[in-house]
Amino acid sequence: MEKRAFEKLGIQTSLLGFGCMRFPLTADQKIDEAEAENMIDRAIAAGVNYIDTAYPYHNGDSEPFVGRVLEKYDRDSYYLATKLPIWKLDTLEDAKKVFEEQMERLHKDYVDFYLLHALDRAKFEKVKALGIVPYLEEMRAAGKIRYLGFSFHDDYEVFEEILNYYPWDFCQIQLNYMDTEIQAGMKGYHLAEEKGIPVIVMEPVKGGMLASLPTEIEEQLTKERAQASIASWALRFVGTLPNVKVILSGMSTMGQVEDNLSIFETFEPLSEKEQKLIENTADTLKSRVKNGCTGCAYCMPCPAGVDIPGNFRIWNDQAVYQNTEQTKKKWSGMDEKAKADHCIRCGKCEKVCPQKISIRENLHQVAEELNTL
Repeated sequence: MEKRAFEKLGIQTSLLGFGCMRFPLTADQKIDEAEAENMIDRAIAAGVNYIDTAYPYHNGDSEPFVGRVLEKYDRDSYYLATKLPIWKLDTLEDAKKVFEEQMERLHKDYVDFYLLHALDRAKFEKVKALGIVPYLEEMRAAGKIRYLGFSFHDDYEVFEEILNYYPWDFCQIQLNYMDTEIQAGMKGYHLAEEKGIPVIVMEPVKGGMLASLPTEIEEQLTKERAQASIASWALRFVGTLPNVKVILSGMSTMGQVEDNLSIFETFEPLSEKEQKLIENTADTLKSRVKNGCTGCAYCMPCPAGVDIPGNFRIWNDQAVYQNTEQTKKKWSGMDEKAKADHCIRCGKCEKVCPQKISIRENLHQVAEELNTL
């Protein structure tokens, strides 16, 4: 199993981390505990030693389940990560209660990697206002936290501010070959590298979007590596970056576990030729985008209740990845009142759109195309 050194922490983790947010489910939508435990056991037996959970995963069931599964293993044989849900906190006392609740749920004396969860501008301001970092430093001094970091979802400028705020032990960012300029992106990766802050990557396969690509693109990748899964290209792209210490994969099936293990047990960075192929793949996919919606939401709220960025996200993803089954799922899961066909063509959105998108006409196309899938 490929290992990576956190030099300043003096530890080594498996490059593959087990993300505990997409376990297989039973008919009543609970964790299929027997199968999920088998998956964790298989990963640990193969050398995975980084297990990542969080307070809200699986409607709050992930932490207690993961805690129970790990009871059978020596506590110093794995690294356990969980996260503080900033959105649930109004006072410092709330943070203390949630932290103690997490320790009880996990049934552990300490957490190895503790993260401020999903920081953006507003959550970061709350973290500062409530004095959460000094409290977590106290918990570290008491031996209940070993390493302190944050996960991130906002623009690069906010990432830079947070990274410079505190000498973090690590940070966690969304990164994949399609999202190099979104959120922290490659610019954020390089900033963390310059500052000597190790990076943990989430969404390396873009929520599964990069595991299945349009046929003609898959053929180009398969021609280069006949036996490799399409998802392996996305994982190897991220793993080729030297300051990426853990790549989180939220695995839902034993098949996904086995595929990931086959990639990371004998990990090969992308060659120069392969890197060029992935750059070309990303360029080709991006050229298929229907419009330039960035999700900035300046167009919101819509007077008719339409989720304009949400509609465009599903529409663009279908055009780019042509994963019709996934698109149908997302489209059917959207609130009917928020769908494109409820547009009243008032034009208010177009007056404020920085990308100058023909929103009314595009929403008409969205409704036509997605309703007939």
